Amino acid sequence: MKRDSIATATTLSEALPYLQRYDGAIVVIKFGGHAMSDDASFANFARDVVLMKQCNVHPVVVHGGGPAINEMLEKLDIKSEFVRGKRVTDEATMEVVEMVLAGRINKKIAHALNMEGGKAVGLTGKDANLIICEQADPAMGLVGKPTKINPEVLTTFINSDLIPVVAPIGMDHDGNTYNINGDTVAGAIAAALNADRLLLLTDVAGVKDASGNVLTEITAEQVRALTQDGTIAGGMIPKTETALDAINDGVRAVVILDGRAPHAVLLELFTEHGAGSLIRA
Repeated sequence: MKRDSIATATTLSEALPYLQRYDGAIVVIKFGGHAMSDDASFANFARDVVLMKQCNVHPVVVHGGGPAINEMLEKLDIKSEFVRGKRVTDEATMEVVEMVLAGRINKKIAHALNMEGGKAVGLTGKDANLIICEQADPAMGLVGKPTKINPEVLTTFINSDLIPVVAPIGMDHDGNTYNINGDTVAGAIAAALNADRLLLLTDVAGVKDASGNVLTEITAEQVRALTQDGTIAGGMIPKTETALDAINDGVRAVVILDGRAPHAVLLELFTEHGAGSLIRA
């Protein structure tokens, strides 16, 4: 018997307790960063998510798409106003956001999952009133924050062989459409579903200490302390804030991990050492 075959069989055997641990569990995955633009990473992600569903782990995929939105705005020569370094979402910009997120990226992810043998369904927060939101900051225009998640449509998919893929677009009670941060949507959906895990895929290996070492496991209290002393800074702050909010609202644990790493999701769920930084209460 070939050594590679034995190694593969050994790996599968060692995964058994983790497969049992997550049997029937809901795992919300925020898909974003470089992995969305790299063909190999994209294909690996799709295959891994389909494998999860085949193993009776129930993935819910939430995605972003900032770079693709910026690219389309430039192509259409739509000028943007910026407030505190962030793009204001006016009505013209919102039309492009919805077109790119719901019509292009969302369907691309669903198609990739289907090509790997899954049964993915793409939707936005406007479908079945999934995400009700309000304006986050009048100065930012049509940028929203979730006020209520109605997860019934997701529960229907979870209880079947379908994999939901959610674009971070919501609406308020007056029917106005809003663009919402993808991490925020993933955290809110994870909380509404009482998910076992929220996985935030990004372009860094995880939360690092003052020496630059990745912290494989960290408590919410430690996250607050590292933020206060400036160790957690920049783009990691909104991700850890999302993690803390999700944990506070009932998600068992949140993992921040590098989506560029091959099979990062499987490594996190089905191996002893995991991947990235696990944050728990």
